Order: sequence, then structure tokens, then C-alpha cells
Amino acid sequence: MAEVTVGIVVIGNEILSGKVMDTNSAFLARGLREVGGELRRIAVVPDEIDEIVEVIRDFSKRFEVVLTSGGIGPTHDDITIAAVARALGRRVIRHPTIEEGLRRFFKDNVNSAHLKMAEVPEGAELIQGGEVKFPVVKVENVYLLPGIPQILEDKFHVIKQRFTGARYHLKTIYSCKGESVIAEHLDATLARFPDLLLGSYPRLGDADYRVKVTLESRDQAYVEQAFAHLVGILPEGTVVRTEEG
Repeated sequence: MAEVTVGIVVIGNEILSGKVMDTNSAFLARGLREVGGELRRIAVVPDEIDEIVEVIRDFSKRFEVVLTSGGIGPTHDDITIAAVARALGRRVIRHPTIEEGLRRFFKDNVNSAHLKMAEVPEGAELIQGGEVKFPVVKVENVYLLPGIPQILEDKFHVIKQRFTGARYHLKTIYSCKGESVIAEHLDATLARFPDLLLGSYPRLGDADYRVKVTLESRDQAYVEQAFAHLVGILPEGTVVRTEEG
């Protein structure tokens, strides 16, 4: 099963200014990993239409799937719909299905801000599902997700099976020795298993371990062999514990 390559575009001045912490990228990265999607790039861009257009054009050509986060809503800085439409050479239209739902919900209180939420790039697909009734808007290979974490998470669960690929198998080693002690053994393991995704993450001030080492591969037998090799060559007393998955 081939992997699906993905790029994420996070949109919002509030992220770049530090006023709001971006938790959506981390959530999407973990979710994609769980289903076997291959996240290749994350870009954070301001609420400027030209900047968004440039990144969407680039990502939509480079990756099989683009996920956007933020800039969808009724306010002045919600310009993602317009930017994606321009990037893909489409008009912005008011989708009759969304408009009907908004008018039914707000009744006589419906206003232009409400109806802005019915705007989509021409030819967009609406993907229904989840706790939140508003649909995911998809146009070509771009999926537009809201910036509010709870809603984004709800909507990602609706679409995530579209990005399924061969899943990664993960083994983790926690070492009580520092990187300078285990580095040569990591290098030796990688030389023997060159296709292994090997990560080394030091931890300061933790009484339990000093380095977390992760071994990943889409081939379970390959990662099992690499894991056994590394555990076998690490100095005695180095391994605090191991984990799988």
C-alpha cells in the first residue's frame, strides 16, 4: 500500500504572533501517522491572500493532499476560501446547500456574515459527518479545515481514512546514558539498516532516562530486526525500558 503524501498549511496572524499556540499541526501529524499518511511539510502563513495563494499553489502540485487550518468563518480575516479559489483558478460561489442550512438555522436573523460561511470555491465537494454539522469543504486535492481545535479534530476524524497508507511500526528504547555514549551504536544500526527511521531525543532533568530512541519502518519485520540489533549492541545497563507502538 503506497503512502499518501500530505502538506499542511496553517493560516493565521495569531499563530505567527504567538498569541495562539498551534496545536492543530501536532494533532494532524499524529493522526496522519496513525493511518499511514506521509506528512512532508508544514507551512504557517499570515492572513494575507497572496501568501496563502502562493503556498496553496505550491503544495497542491507537490503533494497528493493539502490540509488547511484556519481562516474559515464570517470575519474580515477569514480569507482562506478566497485564497484557495484563486490558487486553483476558480470563482468563489455561495453553495446552495450550505446557504439553505444557514437560512433554516438562523431564520429571520440571518445576515451577510452568516452567509459568508456558505461561500466555497466553485466545484467544491462537501463532506458531511462528525459531531459538528458544518461540512468539510474539498476542492481538487485541498481539504479546508477550521482553525478551532475541537472542530478541526472532529472533522479530521471524518476524512482521515482517505489518507490511509501502509502504517508505520514503532519501537522505542529509553536509555540512561547520554547521546555521546550511544551515538556510535545508533550509527552502526543505521549503517546496517539504512531504510530505518531512527530518532534520538535527549531529555534533561529526568531521573528516569536521558535519551529516548525511536525506530520506525513501514516494514514490521525490518524494524523488529533493527530493534533487536540495537538492543544487542548497546552497553550493558544502558536500556531503562522499551515500548512498542
